[in-house]
Amino acid sequence: MLKLGVPSKGRLMDKTFQWFGQRGVTLRKSGSDREYAGAVDGIDGVELVLLSAGEIPRELAAGNIHLGVTGTDLLREKLANWDSRVAELAPMGFGRADLIIAVPQAWVDVDTLDDLDAAAAAFRGQHGLRLRIATKYHRLVREFLRDHGVADYQLVDSQGATEGTVKNETAEAIADITSTGETLRANGLKILNDGLIHASQATLFRGRRAGWTDDQRQKLKALQLVLGI
Repeated sequence: MLKLGVPSKGRLMDKTFQWFGQRGVTLRKSGSDREYAGAVDGIDGVELVLLSAGEIPRELAAGNIHLGVTGTDLLREKLANWDSRVAELAPMGFGRADLIIAVPQAWVDVDTLDDLDAAAAAFRGQHGLRLRIATKYHRLVREFLRDHGVADYQLVDSQGATEGTVKNETAEAIADITSTGETLRANGLKILNDGLIHASQATLFRGRRAGWTDDQRQKLKALQLVLGI
């Protein structure tokens, strides 16, 4: 039996169900909306497991599920060396969002990462503190800023309403997901010209965990044939 993990609620779940349905595989919840059991029609040997999108990377890496649908941003954030632990089977074309770095619009001289690095150095010189960047994507942001030579900053954790942290004076800049940029603009923020960290979308992944049986491999090939991937 192949275990397929998909988001358990919201737009990601609906879009995932629609994506599979358009390819001849019907995914459905069993029972009430509060239950996390599901069923798969249109192919044999596949079991539906409903999880939060954030749990799916961990469950894939642990081998508790064989296949999973989640955002590439979540997977890369939660799994170090992700490409050695999972394989991408199919980008799904929805759930698109960009992980970006944004600063106050009032910072008229800060438009690039080099400008941010200079501003961070000046901030530390003036205040004796590192410039704060609010985010929930610590791994991705840290690696991105390291690769682009930005120093003299600290990441502060934000698990909600990250765009408001600058107005609330709990951070000087942010790194967050955005689709249209409207919320950023409403909070007086602008995206750095070269501040795109990752362009994310929902993707179907396969775990690389050792221990796949021949039967499971055959079921995966059959599923891929039906899905056309």
